[in-house]
Amino acid sequence: MSDDLKRGLEGVLVAESELSHIDGDAGKLIYRGYPIEDLARDASYEEVVYLLWHGELPTQEELDSFEETMAAERELADGVHETVRELAETDENPMAALRTIVSNLSAYDEEADFEDVTDRQKNINQGRRITAKIPTALAAFQRIRQGDDPVAPREDLSHAANFLYMLNDEEPDDVLAETFDMALVLHADHGLNASTFSAMVTSSTLSDLHSAVTSAIGTLAGSLHGGANQNVMKMLKEVEAADMEPTEWVVNALDEGRRVPGFGHRVYNVKDPRAKILGEKSEELGEAAGDMKWYDMSVAIEEYIGEEKGLAPNVDFYSASTYYQMGIPIDIYTPIFAMSRAGGWIAHVLEQYEDNRLIRPRARYVGAKDQTFVPVDER
Repeated sequence: MSDDLKRGLEGVLVAESELSHIDGDAGKLIYRGYPIEDLARDASYEEVVYLLWHGELPTQEELDSFEETMAAERELADGVHETVRELAETDENPMAALRTIVSNLSAYDEEADFEDVTDRQKNINQGRRITAKIPTALAAFQRIRQGDDPVAPREDLSHAANFLYMLNDEEPDDVLAETFDMALVLHADHGLNASTFSAMVTSSTLSDLHSAVTSAIGTLAGSLHGGANQNVMKMLKEVEAADMEPTEWVVNALDEGRRVPGFGHRVYNVKDPRAKILGEKSEELGEAAGDMKWYDMSVAIEEYIGEEKGLAPNVDFYSASTYYQMGIPIDIYTPIFAMSRAGGWIAHVLEQYEDNRLIRPRARYVGAKDQTFVPVDER
């Protein structure tokens, strides 16, 4: 490989953005200048989406209007419900199902077309509907496949609380709602990650917003991007089933050539700041439930991998035990990631449309040259 070739575009600057910034050496993440710690502690997911889309935090009046308008968009069209049911009853992979559902949403959105795709207000309207409907579709999908009826959304609950309500047919307590809301805030945006870049590439062709979000979901479905939190929880359950000390299990796994999920990151050289925040929440949930095993296992594995391999955990490592302690099924962890990241994807598409240029990189040709064509009957 040539020295000037950047495989995976690592370290290559391809755009300027005002949305989020990562300092991988210091372990810092900001959304539009605000530290993620402040937003996770004090801002709701709706506030963060407003910030990403509009460039500034909303006033109380603006936030109330934004929340009310988005809450009113939660219902699914009958045709979308039919698609959700069919996918659930055929046991489709949840991420594949979500990809299909989001694409299907465009058929029932009056502003979704390929005319004036850069119209900012139309895209904000569509983005609000996409963001509002994904939780409804995901909760319905999960309930149908486990043999339960879908639960209709409520407009009087927050984005986070409403999803947990639709998922469990029970209004969550304040602790669960606030914890889940924090998780959504932490996953809302993260620079030019693979799925965000995929959305930008799609929108750069002047394709529509639904196509861009569908592209992003398809990209997040890959095991090298989404899915690590699911693998972390599967690992923790495997450690529990093996009845071994976590460090002993990790040593055996590494000796077998297995990879321990939830560690390392393409951007961070230190502990992911989001992992710090979710680690604290995982501990709080364990204490509240009187069962610290998942948190204690996670800490033991983190300490061992840090000492022996010099690797720090990423956000997926502690989101796993946090979600599990909230009763969320393991295989919808990644769709929940998409549910949150939709706000960031849409923000980047809005930014791409503002100063669009077709994203079209080139590859260095290293194949054969000067070949002589031979007719098929002479080969």
